This record gives sequence, C-alpha cells and structure tokens, in this order.
Amino acid sequence: MRIAALVFGILGGVVGLVAAIFALGIGGFAAAFGAEGAGTVVGGGLAAVVLAALGIVGGALALGRPGAGAVLQLIAGLAGLLAVGLFWIPSAILFGIGALTAALGRRSGRARTT
Repeated sequence: MRIAALVFGILGGVVGLVAAIFALGIGGFAAAFGAEGAGTVVGGGLAAVVLAALGIVGGALALGRPGAGAVLQLIAGLAGLLAVGLFWIPSAILFGIGALTAALGRRSGRARTT
C-alpha cells in the first residue's frame, strides 16, 4: 500500500503542476488584457504550485512515515481545490487515493503480536 501512496502522490503532484501552470497562463492572459480578478487567479496558480510540491513530498514520505504522508497529501488535495477550483479535481482525486493508501499502509505496516 505504501508504494501505491508514493505513486498516487507523485501522479497527483504532476497533474497538479499542470493545473497550476494552466491557471497561471489563464491569469497572465487575463492580466495582459486588464481583466478584473486576474491577480486572484495568478495567486491561486502560485499557491497551486506550492501545494503540488507539498503533495509530492507527501507521496515521498509515504514509504517511511505513512501517517505524515497521508496528512500532507490530504492537505494538498483539499487546499488545491480552494486555490484553483475545478482545475484541481483530478489532482484532488489522486491525492485522496494516495492519502487513503498511505493511511492503510500505516495500519498494515505494524508488527502484529498475538
């Protein structure tokens, strides 16, 4: 399960970076034409870049510290929805699955004493 969390975290981060670059491009295009609210879109795109990196770090941490990796991926998925909205839905789904598999990997990684 921990390997799956790693893969989903990295995939979610890469898809999130694409969404962030897309949001930055739209915000820059809107700013070039003086559209109202273009700064908000650019700010959300910049936040999405940071959140995508946070999700990738969460995926990488899932191998050694699955609890921390799950929390970081969950934060990245939910905060990204707030930052760039609908562009982030594929990343949010991938980060959600990654967080779930990391949390399940945490449970199965413990030694059982009976």
